[in-house]
Amino acid sequence: MGAVLETLPITILAAAIAVTMFGGFVKGAVGFALPLIMMSGLAAILPPEVALAGLIIPAMVANMWQAFRQGLGGAVESVKRHWPFIGIVLVCMAISAQLVLSLPQWLFFTVIGVPISLYSALQLLGWQLRVPTERRRLAVWLFGGLAGVFGGFSAIFGPPTVAYLISLDTEKSEQVRVQGMVYFLGNVLLFGSHLRSGVLNADTIPFSLMMVVPAMLGMWIGFQVQDRMDRATFLKATLVVLLLAGLNLVRRGVM
Repeated sequence: MGAVLETLPITILAAAIAVTMFGGFVKGAVGFALPLIMMSGLAAILPPEVALAGLIIPAMVANMWQAFRQGLGGAVESVKRHWPFIGIVLVCMAISAQLVLSLPQWLFFTVIGVPISLYSALQLLGWQLRVPTERRRLAVWLFGGLAGVFGGFSAIFGPPTVAYLISLDTEKSEQVRVQGMVYFLGNVLLFGSHLRSGVLNADTIPFSLMMVVPAMLGMWIGFQVQDRMDRATFLKATLVVLLLAGLNLVRRGVM
């Protein structure tokens, strides 16, 4: 068993399990926010590198489940329809993981968090941002670049990806599948990167593997909620979570 699990007090381990299960529930219900919730919660009780290691494997498994929940055919069709966006995310993430470390974290979190918060709040107040067909290529580059850079910097892809899919008025199950595929492929890339960086090692991998179980349990419960939501309720719930995610990023930038 890894050194992390051997040295963790039972109360800290229980708190980590609770945070992970809650993150899984939110992800199952609206399709994203597991890494955001886990990183925010675990980093409050564990060293940042252990918190990051802890979320990588649960997030990868959760996103694989989300992407292929309706079968391989649905996932393949979603990739075909959104492959430019997915490709831009992965390329920008691979580049930004190497380059963006030179930027002050407070600046990066603030630059991303403020527009995401404003976008979500305005949507909840009734303002509708919809991308016309002739502007779709611009939206792909803008949101895909943001998601990729942010994913490479913080392992959090969700806010720009969700904003992109909502702006295209994407159907609920399609939105969830595309999110799952983007995040899964990104997590595979991050998994390899952090094996090389040393964040994932013999001490931290057992802890990350242990967090898979509460994440999957929470996600299963969240799926039950998602399946019962109509499209309007799903959109509102997604925007509320997106707003909270944006405000949390702003908090990390200014504190």
